[in-house]
Parts: sequence; structure tokens; C-alpha cells
Amino acid sequence: MRVPDETARSLATEPDNVAPIPDGSGQPDPRTAPPVGRDLLAVVPAGFEPHDGPRRDVIVIGAGLAGLVAAYELKRAGHRPIVLEAQSRVGGRIHTLRSFAPGLVAEAGGMRIPRTHALTLAYCDHFGLPMRPFLMGNPRGLVVVGGERLTMEQAQREPGRLGFQLAPGEQGRTADELWESAIAELRRMVDSAGPEAWEEIVRRYDQYSLLEFLEEQGWSQGAIEYYAVLNFVESDMHQAFLEILREDLGGAYQDMQCIEGGMDQLPNAFFAALRDEVHLGTEVTAIEQDPDGVTVHVRTGARRTSVRGDAAICTLPFPVLRTVEVSPAFSRPKQRAIRQLNYHASTKILMQVRERIWETDDGILGGATVTDLPIRRLNYPPPDPTTSRGILLASYTWGQDALQWGAMDEETRLEEALDDVARIHPRIREVYETGTSYAWYGDRWARGAFALFQPGQQTELQEDIVRPEGRILFAGEHCSLYHAWIQGALESGLEAARTIHEDRIDGVTLG
Repeated sequence: MRVPDETARSLATEPDNVAPIPDGSGQPDPRTAPPVGRDLLAVVPAGFEPHDGPRRDVIVIGAGLAGLVAAYELKRAGHRPIVLEAQSRVGGRIHTLRSFAPGLVAEAGGMRIPRTHALTLAYCDHFGLPMRPFLMGNPRGLVVVGGERLTMEQAQREPGRLGFQLAPGEQGRTADELWESAIAELRRMVDSAGPEAWEEIVRRYDQYSLLEFLEEQGWSQGAIEYYAVLNFVESDMHQAFLEILREDLGGAYQDMQCIEGGMDQLPNAFFAALRDEVHLGTEVTAIEQDPDGVTVHVRTGARRTSVRGDAAICTLPFPVLRTVEVSPAFSRPKQRAIRQLNYHASTKILMQVRERIWETDDGILGGATVTDLPIRRLNYPPPDPTTSRGILLASYTWGQDALQWGAMDEETRLEEALDDVARIHPRIREVYETGTSYAWYGDRWARGAFALFQPGQQTELQEDIVRPEGRILFAGEHCSLYHAWIQGALESGLEAARTIHEDRIDGVTLG
């Protein structure tokens, strides 16, 4: 999932108003639970409220987390879901790689959960999944910019050493201090008015890119570069300002957690309860609907068949949905949203080493290093006393950077990444054993890492993104405002399932 580096920001004291990690009760603290999705949290321990309506046959297209949670809750409520998944695995963009030395795993996709994402943590708690902290920042992590090699602590204490050409009023301030000053008014609005403040914020700023917002604040080009490089958003400067703001004001960078042993344990836990309902290796080729139901045509190997249901929940990313024949055609506004919704690129390069040299040579025990090199960012695994080996996330890139890495063949990608890492950790070639990478734009079943609004797209597209088309509902992170997060997938999947459970599809009688 998408998270700016925020290495400097994560060194700050965590605010007090973040949602608690579930304690096993399944109930949120009403004083601290995020207002968005608070009602959905009540579903996790016991399912939907009983409903007198009939039980439905529901076709769920896609076995990412949105599809899995929708099917899981529909089944718990007595409905009859069937899940169609083209791949041989579940989880979608939760993709844990297990091709390393025994005991070592790495994440090609989503790899962490903010403590404020209470719905995600509630499902982890529901399934009894072991959690551990995911260290975002570390004062001993490195900043390698403009030829300088500093620890994060040094860079915070002496920002002038990084060489950015700042205006007099910007000098001596960290990138984080500059940013907090720029968004102070908006933070006060949200702290004061809560969710209601967002309507005014969206009205004022939806047309702004991140770059345009900073320029309006009077930032020098040097300050913009400083903030963008250190906070891993240089590839996002022309994307919607609201995407960055929403994550920041929502506490998305505070107290990260991850699932011990691999993030795929969450989708696998759903799958364990849906073994008979999930059909793997089943590619959806066409969707038809009529006044009485929905028919989904599928291809399984050399065999073609179809599935009939009362309704469908489509969780396919929109670039994939564009390849599916739909009859009758979706409305023009829905077609426009499917065509125009922006999807971001992301590429990860991972390296297995026999010795965690960042620990022995630099004393870096987890956290990250930020650079202006093509690899952009490194993430270090937590210390592991059982082995000297480890998996280094040697490069995590988005946007243009990710597309450039993704255009290389695997051998070139690893070789060039090794060259960059060697400028930071000179002994990397001595301890390197094997590597792999994952470019999400090259994934046939994703065709992008996550949705990311361009300026104006929240206002122009969001209603049409989520609006049902007859008996077909839509879910996935792209249907939420938690773009790139597990939370968004879960929330949208639950909302779609609840709509069917309560017979609330506008203008449609399910019969």
C-alpha cells in the first residue's frame, strides 16, 4: 500500500488521538475510532444485523480483500456468495513473496497497517493474526542526498548540510516543519470540525496538485525539492494535493503494524472460511445483466462457462475491468470513470543477504533510508536474533521512477539497484545472495499499484466510481477514499455486501 517515506515525521511523538489496536473485544473505543467506518467495526465480531429479507446468490468478481470480506460477511449472514478469481492465489495486491531462504518473506504489495486503520486491525484481531510493529523511521537511518551521507538524526539537526537552496525564511527548518506550517490551518479545521471540515477542504483544494498547493504557500523551488525528496513524494507532485493531505491528517503515518510472518495471512484467513465459495483460475470475460439477475461469463483453462446470480460485486481494478465485455453497457458516467481514474505505478526490488550489514556496519535496526538515487528508498527488516540473513527492500519507487525500473529486464534491474545500494552500504555485493522484484504495472491482473486521484478527480469521478450499475455494485480500494490501503478495500467490500444484505440497491428490486 502507498505510504510516503515520512522518515523524519515518524521520529516525532505519536499523537494521543489515534485509534487503539483491537484488544480482542472486537469493539472500537467510541472516543478514538475513526468516524469513517465506525459503524462497520461493529460488523467484525458477529456479522451483519439479522435481516428478514431473502438470502441471495451473489457473484463476487475478484478475490482481493474487498471481494473476500464481502463474500465472508455475506456467507455469515446466510447468503450464497461465489467468488471468481483469475489468479491461482487470493489477496490481490497483498502479495507475500516466499521464494527466499526458509523463514524469510517479503512483501511485493501492501506491507503495513496504520494504527488509525481500526477496521483492518479489527479483522486481524478477529482471525487471531499475530502483529508486530513496522518501524517507519529510525534516527540512525540514513539520508543520502546530493552526495551527502547523514543519519536521519543529523539531517534533522543540521538541515542546511543537505544543500537545498532555501529562501531566508525557510533556512534552518526541517522539511517536516515547513510542511506542518503549510497545512496548519487545515489541520485545525479537521481537529475542530471533524469530518464536516472535509467538505470545505475538498471545495477549496480538489483542483490543486501538491506542487500547486506548495507554490501557493509561497515555497521556494528549493523547499519544494527538499520536502519532495525527503518525504518520498517527488513523483507525486502533479497528483492531487488532497491525496497527501488526507493521509497525513488521518494519521496514516503513525504507529505502523504488520502481520508477523507475512501479510498474506489476512487474505488466507478469509479464504479458509470460503474454500468452497472461491473459484481460482477463473477469468471473467463478460458480464450481462437483465431485470432478473446477473450472468458472468468465465474462462477456466480451455473451458468456458457462466455463473448466474441475483447481484454481483465487481472488485476488479478499473484498468482490468476495461477488458471485460459488459452488456448492456454501463452508463456513460461510469464508463468515463473507468477510463479516466488514475492508477499509480509502483516497483519494489528486494535483496536477500547472508549478513544484515546495515545493522553490523551502521547500527540501523529497522526503519528506512531516503535517497535521491534512482532506488529512492530502502526499508530495513526488523532485527532477527535467529538468523544473520535478511531481506532488504532495496528500492521502493512510484510513478515515473517505478515505470523506469519496470521497463528493465530483471537482471538489469537487480544489477543497477546493487550499484545504487553499494553507494550507501559498500559491502552489499559481499553479502548479496539473491534478489527479485515486482513491477505492478506489469501485473496482468492489477495493471497499476493503486488508484491515485489527479487534481479534480475526487469531485469529478468519485460518485460515478462507487455508484451501482443496476444489480452490479463496485468495491476495492479504488472505490474508497483510502486509496492504496487495505482499509479502503475492506470498507468498500463491507459496504457493498451490506447494501445487498439490506436490499438497498437504488432502483433495483432483487426479487
